[in-house]
This record gives sequence, C-alpha cells and structure tokens, in this order.
Amino acid sequence: MVDQTDKTTHFGFQTVPEEEKAGRVQGVFNSVASKYDIMNDVMSMGIHRVWKDAMMDWLAPRPGQRLLDVAGGTGDISFRFLKRAGHGHATVLDLTEPMLVEGRKRAEADQMADSLDWVVGDAMALPFADNTFDVYTISFGIRNVTRPADALAEAYRVLKPGGRLMVLEFSQLPNPGMQKLYDLYSFNVIPRMGQVIANDHDSYQYLVESIRKFPDQETFLAMIRAAGFDNAKYRNLSLGIAALHSGWKL
Repeated sequence: MVDQTDKTTHFGFQTVPEEEKAGRVQGVFNSVASKYDIMNDVMSMGIHRVWKDAMMDWLAPRPGQRLLDVAGGTGDISFRFLKRAGHGHATVLDLTEPMLVEGRKRAEADQMADSLDWVVGDAMALPFADNTFDVYTISFGIRNVTRPADALAEAYRVLKPGGRLMVLEFSQLPNPGMQKLYDLYSFNVIPRMGQVIANDHDSYQYLVESIRKFPDQETFLAMIRAAGFDNAKYRNLSLGIAALHSGWKL
C-alpha cells in the first residue's frame, strides 16, 4: 500500500507531491486573477467566448435550473447560463478567492446578484449535499485539479438524478502536424505574452504545460464514464484545440 504522502502528480512538466499541487495552482491564479479575462484571450486567441457560447448551445439551460460552476473564476459561464435560462440560480465555486473577488466586480454580478452565490471551495471535496444541482460545469479548470477522477466523482454526487455534467477544456488536435504547429505557438508565444500583459512568464508557462499534460479526448471520455455518467460524448472545438465533454447522471 502506497502512503498518501508518497503520491506525486504533475504541475505542468514538473513532478510534485500531490499535497503541493493545489497550493501551487492557487499561486498561479492568485498571480493572474486581475488579468484572468485577458489571459483567456491570450490563451485562446480570443476564441474562448465562441467556445463558451457553444457550450451554452449544447447545454440549452432551462428556466429554474440550479447550476454549479466549478473553477468558475470570474463568472463567465454562470452569467451566460443565467441569461440563457431566463431565471434560475448559479453557484460559482473556485479554489482561489481573488478570482471570485474579480468576478464580483463585473457589471453582470450586480445585475444578477439575487441569482448568484460565490463560494471558495475544492473541486475534490465540494461543500454541498448530494443531489443538489441540475447542472455541473467546469471550464478550463479540470486540468488544474490534482485528481480529476475525484472531481468527476464529486460532480456525480452533487448532481440530481437527471442532472448534466459539461466540461470545457483545452485538448489535443488529431493531426500531429497541426499539433506541432500549435505547440510551437503555445510554448514560444503565450509565456512571452504573459510576461508583457501580466508581468508573469512562469504562470503562463505552467498553463501551457498543463494543457499538454491533460488526457486526450477519448481518455477523458473514458474517465467520465468511469465516474458513472451515461450518454457521455464529446465535441471538438476549433479542430480539437478545445473540447466539450457531456455526460448525464441517470
């Protein structure tokens, strides 16, 4: 039997003890919180807004639904969800309080205050009862979780029967030549832009590395099924630069 303290995981391309990863990830997002929305533009060349809208199109929020948006950061997904649903409730959960602080500053947060909660919490140990939410989303966050399988198990637990999981994450291009070109851009351009925009090369270097360490589309699909979700499938976005995974608690 392996002692928990001996377990390791990846932090970008580094191997670190499992218990250190969450603190390191918090350090990254503490550092970039005030520039997070600009960071998403840099990481995705501005296309993250189109991907998030595609997520809402597939999700098709309905009036009265309760959303849990994990790693919800500055509220992008929750704001979109509430606008599409017409009325409902969204809980934005993030490990990093400065991210939530930035989200509360946004105009939408004031307009939707009665329909929003902001909670500091861990994706692997959610502070909610079983069978609480209709929808669970996590966008560009699950690759930063120390044990993604634990996060998926928690997602299953807190969803109501009939509830839906949806994950938006950077992924892998199916064409090796295209992937190589994308890697050249990612590793050579994004950290430098991070230095210029946020005076933070290292955080952006980690974020690029974390994308390459995350499982490909089929592997992650198998993880979702292993967590108990049915009718699980995915759609590639922008040829696989990002992917949307969906599953149901039936």
